[in-house]
Amino acid sequence: MENFETESVKRVKAILSKYNSKIKVISLNSSARTAEDAANSLSCDIGAIVKSLLFRDEKNYFICLVAGDKRCSLSKLKFLLNKKDISMANADEVKEYTGFSIGGVSPVGHTKKLDILIDKSLKRFQNIYAAAGHPNCIFKITYKELVEITKGSEKELSE
Repeated sequence: MENFETESVKRVKAILSKYNSKIKVISLNSSARTAEDAANSLSCDIGAIVKSLLFRDEKNYFICLVAGDKRCSLSKLKFLLNKKDISMANADEVKEYTGFSIGGVSPVGHTKKLDILIDKSLKRFQNIYAAAGHPNCIFKITYKELVEITKGSEKELSE
C-alpha cells in the first residue's frame, strides 16, 4: 500500500487541505520515524522537525509539540499544568488516543480530542516539518500555521 493511501495519512491530508490547500503531504523514500531520520531525509536542521509526543496525567492525555533538537521537560510540564504526576504514554495509548503509530504521530488528525501544547523553541525556524500519519510521510508548515491549525497553546516546554 502506498503511504498516501493509508487511513491515517488521508485523515491528515483532509485536515491540511481544509486549512490551506497549499500544504501538501510529502512521501519520503526514507524513514522519518525519528527526528534525526527526518532531518537527514529532508537535509534540514534537526530542530526544524516537530516531535509530537503524547503525555498523560492522572486522568487526561495531551500532546506536546517539541523541536527535534530539544527534550520535553517533565518538570516544566508539571509546573505549567499544576500536576504532580505526568508521564509519557505507551505505544498502545499513543495508537488509541491519536490514531497514529509511534514514528508517524501527526500534530493534527487525532482520533480523540486532545489538548495541544506547542514549544516556543519551534519559532526559530521559518518552516518546520511534522509527521503526517506514517513514518515516511511529512508536511511542511510555518510555526504560525501550526499554532493556528492545532489551536495549540504556546508554552516553554523544552530543556
